[in-house]
Amino acid sequence: MSRKKSPLPQIDNENWQGLPEELLRLWRIPFNNDIEPSKLIIALRERIKELNCLYAIGQLSERHSDSVDDLLHDIVSFLPFSWQYPEITCARIVFKEKIYKSKGFKITKWRQSSRLFMYSEPVGEITILYLEERPAADEGPFLKEERALLDALAQRIESAAVRIYAELELKEINNQLLLEQKALREANAALRGVLARIEEEKQAIYKDIHANVDKVLIPILHELTLHLPKIQRKYAEMLRTNLEDIASPFVSHLSKNFLSLTSTEITICNMIRSGLQTKEIAQIRGVSVGTVNRHREHIRRKLKITNSDINLTTYLQSNME
Repeated sequence: MSRKKSPLPQIDNENWQGLPEELLRLWRIPFNNDIEPSKLIIALRERIKELNCLYAIGQLSERHSDSVDDLLHDIVSFLPFSWQYPEITCARIVFKEKIYKSKGFKITKWRQSSRLFMYSEPVGEITILYLEERPAADEGPFLKEERALLDALAQRIESAAVRIYAELELKEINNQLLLEQKALREANAALRGVLARIEEEKQAIYKDIHANVDKVLIPILHELTLHLPKIQRKYAEMLRTNLEDIASPFVSHLSKNFLSLTSTEITICNMIRSGLQTKEIAQIRGVSVGTVNRHREHIRRKLKITNSDINLTTYLQSNME
């Protein structure tokens, strides 16, 4: 729902010919060259009051840039002084079901109103009333200039309200974003703390395992190796190497950094790193020497050391710690 257009002003000056209708409507109060000098002074006095009113509305909009309630409270108190008979004038603003009244407000039959809109939807009205009867003018006892002023005030109030609500909404969104940002920082800090504690616990576990392997298992395995036949000592040595890998995980490191390696290839890498030869690996796994050689070729390719002089055993022992 939109405000009705005002009728076109009556302008006789030829300079106005050809002016677009929308611009012509902006000239709400055409000047009358035939006005009597005595009435001209009165008219000018009224125009000064109207200009002061529009100026005051602009100042109040800046002063109350964050509160529609405070803005309308001050406007309704100021309005009566801008009409022809301020001593008997009162005002009321209805905005979103809330009512603002000037001092001494009373409902009478001498009134003029202009509706208030936001986004083309009616949200209230602004009303000027005389408490006593006055001579008839252009709109009851009201002047056409006062009608133009009232409509202009309605538009100023609408614009100010839209701006204030938009700024308040933006401020609320910013506050919400700041709160969410703070919560996210706190959550990240807490997560970093948890990860740090996990890492500390993991390192503590590694140290405990390493201490147990080094001080308990390795000495037992060393004594056991002394009583094994020479041909079986290779397996005992491999077992010792794997126990040491528990404290410094070779297999885990290899799996994480070379995802393309299969489980079989990782197992063979572990055996090569332990110093077993191709024939020994084939015997342990129950496969042919050719099969182990193919695995070695695949491993070299995936480790990107194909066509180089790098020894695979040395590479695995020195680069996988």
